[in-house]
Amino acid sequence: MTKHALAALALASLAVAIPARADTFGIESLDLSQVDQGWGSPQGNHSVDGHDLSIGGQKFAHGLGTHAISTFRITLGGKAERFTASVGVDDEVGQQGSVTFKVVGDSKTLWESGVMRGGDAAKDVSVDLKGVKTLLLGVGDAGDDINFDHADWAEAKLVMTEGRPQAVAPPREPAMVLTPKPPPTPRINGARTFGVRPGSPFLFTIPVSGDRPMTFAADGLPPGLQLDPATGLVTGRLKEKGTYALTLRAQNALGSATRPWKIVCGDTIALTPPLGWNSWNCFGCDVTEANVRAAADAMVASGLINHGWTYINIDDCWEAGRDAQGNVLPNQKFPEMKALTDYLHSKGLKIGLYSSPGPKTCAGHEGSYKHEEQDARRYAEWGFDYLKYDWCSYGEIAPSPDRPALMKPYQVMRAALDQAPRDIVFSLCQYGMGNVWEWGAEVGGNCWRTTGDITDTWSSMAGIGFGQDTPGKFARPGHWNDPDMLVVGYVGWSAQVRPTHLTPNEQYTHLSLWCLLCAPLLIGCDLTKLDDFTLNLLTNDEVLEVNQDPLGRQAARLAQNGPLEVWAKDMEDGSKAVGLFNRGDGETKVTAKWSDLALSGTHKVRDLWRQQDLGSFAEQFQASVPRHGVVLLKVAAE
Repeated sequence: MTKHALAALALASLAVAIPARADTFGIESLDLSQVDQGWGSPQGNHSVDGHDLSIGGQKFAHGLGTHAISTFRITLGGKAERFTASVGVDDEVGQQGSVTFKVVGDSKTLWESGVMRGGDAAKDVSVDLKGVKTLLLGVGDAGDDINFDHADWAEAKLVMTEGRPQAVAPPREPAMVLTPKPPPTPRINGARTFGVRPGSPFLFTIPVSGDRPMTFAADGLPPGLQLDPATGLVTGRLKEKGTYALTLRAQNALGSATRPWKIVCGDTIALTPPLGWNSWNCFGCDVTEANVRAAADAMVASGLINHGWTYINIDDCWEAGRDAQGNVLPNQKFPEMKALTDYLHSKGLKIGLYSSPGPKTCAGHEGSYKHEEQDARRYAEWGFDYLKYDWCSYGEIAPSPDRPALMKPYQVMRAALDQAPRDIVFSLCQYGMGNVWEWGAEVGGNCWRTTGDITDTWSSMAGIGFGQDTPGKFARPGHWNDPDMLVVGYVGWSAQVRPTHLTPNEQYTHLSLWCLLCAPLLIGCDLTKLDDFTLNLLTNDEVLEVNQDPLGRQAARLAQNGPLEVWAKDMEDGSKAVGLFNRGDGETKVTAKWSDLALSGTHKVRDLWRQQDLGSFAEQFQASVPRHGVVLLKVAAE
């Protein structure tokens, strides 16, 4: 072989040995708007709170700051070599927070961190990605709540042999309407029990779907109450304690309906979880009286009122200050509160208000600190029926509160409300501090927030909803765990509303889980922009009956297999409401075993969203559940 031939062969061999040039991309260079996370916004090269990335005292210049629960989907097209990062809880939360990190390639888990806590040293990640088409970077809440779960993917890099990685949004799905429309014949819906205190104004609209005009009647209506036969509005006052069994009747040109109903006149109200609307998740601080009136009009016009939806609640930003006598004043957006409450009551609806036990509300408006009795009287004079009482600036009064300090401001306002000559549902809003579910009823709360604020992401909704197992045993009639408001429909926390970021299946999961949890259902969307899907979602009476069941037993998680979960609750009629949930990223079969439900033998199964009987089954029931979806069942003896 000649010298030139040898040289050519050597060059050819060298060309084979040299790999194709690899490019390295920091994930902070990708489209971070595609990150789905439970709180805040994803931050490139900074923590979720905007600080330099820092884990266990070690600083990092690049990476992604996010918050549990979060997912980030990245298309690689099989052209990646490796993913590397250093992960952990950001130092900005100190010793708080607990998270898990997971790297998933084409639905296969490639690396897991285990539980990491605030202050832990960073863990290094190095994952072979050869052949992987889609990468998912996930952060979990370590099985507790998402509070302080500030998670960093520091120095996170993708090595590509060809092309660029691309951030992608979750798969899209059609907004399928599952529930048949209510028939034109009368159907009486809503709660089958109602609580009122002696001497308080009584206001209840019999919720009946079906064509109008409709006439209403009630057999056994006690003295002191009157029923308008044209509207179904029951008003008046009951003077004495007692339990009254009634039969409600409704009739239109196509038929009639009856239903048993019970009034309990005593010390406890909110015998079933409140159903209504709150202004915050749609309008935030931009809320006006016009918005509130429009919401009330829409609740009636859309027919929501015919399915038990009752409250129209004003959140923060209605307050202006106090007059010379110390009476709280509404701002110019709410010129006449009494006229507003009268308007809602005339429609058969109730109305709620917001304040704080501190000097200021969360948005910096007038709080109730040292004016509790005065404010409670004012709310009653105006005619309000619901009070959301938000901790916020009370943290300045009690910066490091123990349990007695956490309880004190709510005890003070409860005592003030007890003196008011009307029933006012008392909603404690303090984000679950001090395990509020253990003492919320003791301070007179009708419901209490168990978590931080919800946002319209899968990470936030799922992280909150599936974290409610522990408080469950403390829920009962008159006293409810509150995992925050619904984020379906058009939301936005400002005057500029937009469609929720939850997919249709995620919205079915949201409603199903909140109903199983006996949670207060407060719609957070613009009711004037209800589409067919959202209206159908909110008016399935068989689903709402799970929430409004008089037994008041909150569901518990009875089985879990990775992302697949089975939750169930006992119902007053002896049946069980069962949710088959798929928190994973692909359609999967989920099985409810009768042994997990403390059942045996053969049982009838009904699909509550589709309102269809599925047959009788022995030992178990299995269904295919879509990504982030649910199958909600009623399981009853044959």
